[in-house]
This record gives sequence, C-alpha cells and structure tokens, in this order.
Amino acid sequence: MKVTVIGDGAWGTALALNMLRNGHKVQLWGAFPEYLQEIAERKENYKFLPGVTLPEELILQADIADAVAGQDMLLLATPTQFLRSVLKKISPVFSASTPVINVAKGIEIDSWKRISQIVEDELGEVDFIDLSGPSHAEEVSRKVPTAVVAAAKNEDSAKAVQKLMMNENFRVYTSKDVVGVELGGALKNVMAIAAGIIDGMNMGDNPKAAMMTRGIFEMGRLGEALGGQRSTFAGLSGIGDLIVTCCSGHSRNRHVGEELGRGKKMADIRKEMGMVVAEGVPTARGAKALAGQLGVETPIIDEIYNIIYNDRAVADAVRSLMNRDAKPEE
Repeated sequence: MKVTVIGDGAWGTALALNMLRNGHKVQLWGAFPEYLQEIAERKENYKFLPGVTLPEELILQADIADAVAGQDMLLLATPTQFLRSVLKKISPVFSASTPVINVAKGIEIDSWKRISQIVEDELGEVDFIDLSGPSHAEEVSRKVPTAVVAAAKNEDSAKAVQKLMMNENFRVYTSKDVVGVELGGALKNVMAIAAGIIDGMNMGDNPKAAMMTRGIFEMGRLGEALGGQRSTFAGLSGIGDLIVTCCSGHSRNRHVGEELGRGKKMADIRKEMGMVVAEGVPTARGAKALAGQLGVETPIIDEIYNIIYNDRAVADAVRSLMNRDAKPEE
C-alpha cells in the first residue's frame, strides 16, 4: 500500500519503518523542509529517534500536497495541539475515501476535543482509525515485541490497519470503541506525570502502585462519562499504556513529573525540553475541564492540573490525595 505519515517525530518515524518492513511504500512528511534535508543526509532522525538508521526506501516529503495526493492511507502522527493547523493544509487535496489512522494522544486545548472530532471538523466524515497502546517509538524502531489496538467504528477498517502493520514484532488487536481507545491514550499521559512526581520525590513503590491503580479507575470513570466503554480501559490503550508510560525512562510525561517532583518549575521544564512534546501537560487542562462539565470526580487529574498551572507544591498535592474522605474502592 501507499501510506503517508504526517509528522516526522519519533513515533511517526518508527511506524514508517514498521510499515516499510511489511513491504509498503511509505512517505514521511515533516513541517520543516530544512530538517527533512538533514534527515536525508544523515539517514537518521537525530532529534527525535537518534541512533536508528533510516533506509533509502523511506521517502521524505516536504510538500504536503504531494504527500497526501494518491495515497491509500494517511497516518497522523502530529502532536495534538498542532494537528488542526496541519489538517487545514491537507483539506484542499484530501480525498474523503482515504482512511485516516491517528497515533497521537491528547485533547485539544480550548475546544477539549478528541482527535477524531478535530479530524471531522477539518476533513469531514472520514474512515477514522485510532491506533494506541503500550508502544515506545525507541523500542518499536528496534523491533522489540509490541502489542497495540486499532479502533474503528467499521470493523473492516480496523482489520485493514491490522493487516497493514502487523508482523512478528508488532501485534495489532482490533476494537470498535474509538472513544475509549482515544481517551485511554490521552488520559494515561496525565497519570504518567503523577508517576514521575512520585519517582522524583523518591517516595517508593507503594504510592506509585496506588496512584496507577486509582488512576485507571479515574480514567475509566471519565472515559465512560464521555462515551467510551469502561472495559476498554482494562485493555492495551488503558492499563497497558498506563503501565509502560508510568514506568519507563522513555516517557516524556514521566520525565516532566520527575522534574516537578525534584522541585523544578513547569516553565523551566518546558524550556529544557525544547521541541519535545509532553502531551500530558495540555491534556491535564482538557481532562479537568471535561470532568468539571460532566460532574465527574477526578482527584488525581485535579491535583496534576494544580501543580502544573497553579504552582501547587507537590507535597501538598500528595497530602491532599491521602486525606480525602474514606470511601469504598468501587
């Protein structure tokens, strides 16, 4: 198949490599032509996926019209907060019959929309598939065994992505719960910041295990209120992605939390990370806003929001969570 990956970050590049291994013709589009030229010369996406050699077969495409025209599928790997502006560029040359796969994870600031909703705003009603699960780009690019889930309203569309990407190193399951899979991938990033805070404070294993367990309850509660199935949050896009993001040194969101736990201010952390995006930071705003609109209790999300945006001391946030009223687990 002919597939264009929209976004030359780590995850887009890793999935491009995976599809190339399956024999597909893959283009990688990036927003900065000068950087694409550097990638071509070095045969390495040195800013986002260092140490991984890129094959000659990978087509680097700077022209978005050429990237989109005539493709069998588009794969969106653009950070959530930049996606709408990219879709506006795609819209004039986009064919409504082209399936759109999304692999970014987040909620748009101000609109508080999921990515499927942003895509519908800009491209109309399309064949949309969301791919999510416990999958670090660094490991997928090196053929580490990985399992993810492809969710689509149309079961045949999810199976098409399964066929496109699945191989001996990359296993793809299918689901019909697009909302739940999208929200699992987005909300776990907020919990990963909480996990990083616990690690940064050197608090130990007990609080991290407690936070992750209560975190999945919280994700499922909010996800169900937004139209997802609670059972989805017990799967790869929920607890699976939560575990890997909360425990891995690859996680950008966990890194943000670690730095907060060590006493750094959010503004300084943003500056140090440069172009590297931690989606949990804006998603904390969106999740808190949506929970407030729906009257859903989200104590962990609320505290992470206050730490990031209201400069709340991390020790005070932990104390507040531990001193909440006694209640049953369910």
